[in-house]
Amino acid sequence: MTARTAWHALRGLRWLLWAAFLGYALLYWLNPQSYHDQFGHLLLSVEVVLFAVPVAAVFVGFAEMMMREKAGVLRAPPPALER
Repeated sequence: MTARTAWHALRGLRWLLWAAFLGYALLYWLNPQSYHDQFGHLLLSVEVVLFAVPVAAVFVGFAEMMMREKAGVLRAPPPALER
């Protein structure tokens, strides 16, 4: 696998993780009763998903930036400032 292919794979994985987090958060927002136990506490699996998936997305984003530098992919130039 070339560095450019790895960069594309990490980029897709990052977007997939963020989409999974937003989808799960939407499911929780629509029906929060099914994600709580009989005492009103969040289930452990829900806590893990709502914490670990965004952290994984940020970690993959950092790995993506490292791979972009290794692959030699140029960043977009900053926008020109109008004065």
